Amino acid sequence: MKRNFGLISLGIVWTVLFAGISFYWAMGGLKGVRSLGGSIYEMSLNPEPSFIVIVWLAGVIKLLGLILLLMLLANWNNNTIIKILYYMTKIAGIALFLYGLLNFITISLSAIHVLDFDLDSYATFWRLVFWEPFWMLGGIFYFFSVRKS
Repeated sequence: MKRNFGLISLGIVWTVLFAGISFYWAMGGLKGVRSLGGSIYEMSLNPEPSFIVIVWLAGVIKLLGLILLLMLLANWNNNTIIKILYYMTKIAGIALFLYGLLNFITISLSAIHVLDFDLDSYATFWRLVFWEPFWMLGGIFYFFSVRKS
C-alpha cells in the first residue's frame, strides 16, 4: 500500500475540524447551526438532553476516522493489517463522498421543488455550497490517501 502523506494530513485536518464542529454544537454553540436547517436547527435552539448526547456521539464517531488515518502513518509488517487499512480507508472515502453527493442531489431536487424538504433558502444555500461539498471533499481525502503498491 502506498500512502499519500499530503492527503492523509488533509484528511486529519478535515476530520478534526468536522468533529470539532460537532463538539462545539454539543457544548451549546450555535454559530453555523442554522445552515443545517430543518429539524436539526429547530432541535438545537432548545435541545433536549438526548439531542445533546447524539451530537456528542456524532463528534466521537467522526473522530474514529482520525484513528484510521493515524494508523496509516504506521509502518505495518503484517499484510493482513495493511489490506484491512487499505480497504477501510477506501470504503470510508466512498461512504463520505456518496453521503455528500446523495444529499447534494436530494437537496437540489428540493430546491427545484421536485422533492419537499423542510429547508429554508438559507439552509438550502449553505447545504449546497458548503456542507455537502465538505462531505465529498473529506471522501476524496480519505479515498486518495492510499493506493495499491
